[in-house]
Amino acid sequence: MRCLFSTFAGYYSPPAPNMISTEQVLSALRYVEDPDLKKDLVTLNMIEDIRIDGNKLSFSVVLTTPACPMKDMLENACRNAIGHFISKDIEVKINMTSRVTSRPSPTLSNIKNIIAVASGKGGVGKSTVAVNLALGLAKKGASVGLIDADIYGPSIPMMFGVEGARPRAFENAEGKTRIEPVEKYGIKLLSIGFFTDPNQPVPWRGPMASNAIKQLFNDADWGELDYLVVDLPPGTGDIHITVSQTYPITGAVIVTTPQNVAIADAKKGVGMFLMDSINVPLIGVVENMSYFTPAELPDNKYYIFGQNGGKKLSEQFNAPFLGEIPLVKSISDGGDAGEPVILKNNDLMADAFMQITERVAQQVAILNARK
Repeated sequence: MRCLFSTFAGYYSPPAPNMISTEQVLSALRYVEDPDLKKDLVTLNMIEDIRIDGNKLSFSVVLTTPACPMKDMLENACRNAIGHFISKDIEVKINMTSRVTSRPSPTLSNIKNIIAVASGKGGVGKSTVAVNLALGLAKKGASVGLIDADIYGPSIPMMFGVEGARPRAFENAEGKTRIEPVEKYGIKLLSIGFFTDPNQPVPWRGPMASNAIKQLFNDADWGELDYLVVDLPPGTGDIHITVSQTYPITGAVIVTTPQNVAIADAKKGVGMFLMDSINVPLIGVVENMSYFTPAELPDNKYYIFGQNGGKKLSEQFNAPFLGEIPLVKSISDGGDAGEPVILKNNDLMADAFMQITERVAQQVAILNARK
């Protein structure tokens, strides 16, 4: 992600404030460097709308995501650059904005980034991570959609408290039938659970399931999205192959627990995405149920399922470790009640998911910069 810090070198004699020019502003801001891409923000075309009125200066810094984890550091770096290389007497106003980057694609051009959330085995909290990731991106100001591609065990309707909802079908200007996603908490949602009886199993063969998933992508009126999060089913089956080979997936988030059995299955999931015929980049690894801390012993950590399994997995595949989520009852309670934990204010678990959200957005921006 294009989050920057300043590196000043050498001696520079600041001019008087009334001599300030656009060229001097750009020259000063060239000393603010992207820590990931190792380029300055002027070269990266992140400075816009420079306006000068006497000793008053304003400009915009265009981030590659509204979920930039170093947004404040970037703003301070810009102020320091202006003060150090031009004058400390200049009144600086900086508009921190964003324009989410994407990989150009002829399919689903209205969706900038598709993030697949996957796991090798069930029961590791994959849907919980997908839901809180989508909500975290939306809380940061991004336009977000969420597809529940776990066609045999859809859980998104329950986790958003929209069980029984039925998406509206309508005919667009071209005469094609479109599906309007259900909206909740600012997220556009589609799940096979909206179209089936929740009390009945869905005994579909592979081709039927794959076609159903394609409809959720192709026939929905998603509008313009910065991110579309896809909650994939466990394993490495038809749905994974269909989604990965049909749509321009920006990258995959792998969810696991520290348990050896979960790690072994997660390795297979990672291996599938890295196959030449699929070739989906890894955004990183999230470790769920990392440890348990009793309420009466807040300083104690009990590693019930093992320790550092997620970190070791990320190191093995040279992928970022996005963070760990402890085993906390409020997380599952929030999902069961249709009120995901990231919606809570001043909550430690909400903060943990938000940090993971920011790291995911950072890695997406880095992947897009390498296109």
